[in-house]
Amino acid sequence: MTIRRDNLERKFGNEVKTLASESKTYSDESTARTVVVAEDEALIRLDTVEALEDAGYEVVGQAASGQEAVDLTREYKPDVVIMDVKMPGKDGIEAATEIGQENLAPVVMLTAFSQQGLVEKAADAGALAYVVKPFAPEKLLPAIEVAISRFEQINALKDEVTDMKARFEARKRVDRAKGLLMENMGLTESEAFRWIQKTSMDRRLTMQEVADAVITQVQGDN
Repeated sequence: MTIRRDNLERKFGNEVKTLASESKTYSDESTARTVVVAEDEALIRLDTVEALEDAGYEVVGQAASGQEAVDLTREYKPDVVIMDVKMPGKDGIEAATEIGQENLAPVVMLTAFSQQGLVEKAADAGALAYVVKPFAPEKLLPAIEVAISRFEQINALKDEVTDMKARFEARKRVDRAKGLLMENMGLTESEAFRWIQKTSMDRRLTMQEVADAVITQVQGDN
């Protein structure tokens, strides 16, 4: 069965198409990007490793199975993992899922052109780019950079969400402490806030730490 390439590209976006025409290599970077290559066909694996090394990447591990790929990724924490979809034992989908759940590295999936269903599963598993076999280096290298860029963007977004949650929680605690100060000390809202702020500065604590201390003290007294 022949699958239209545009169907696959819609699943992963147009970054690979956009970058495919670039001939840039990455050997000029101060630190070479590290790669784990997981491919059970030895010839394809060796060709892939050679193409990567020629382009300035450092291949830190080679795997012939999904489990081996996961183990090497945990060990070396590479910048990217290149993973064949079909491998013996734990396949590429399962391995990519495990790597994604642990947020170890971005994954570029290698797939046969007729494996649309597997490509969709790979995307659901967290693969951030794909390359159709057989492939030329000018197709693989941009896909690697796309995957790394997406991985960095996703992690940055996660960090922002975590920071927002922390700020929201801190604000809730400060508001709670203000209410207790107003109730127990007869302060206005602005006075209670200034007291927390000044105490924070004087004692070199965060406002949440001061708020937590107020809440603990008042609840203990009650």
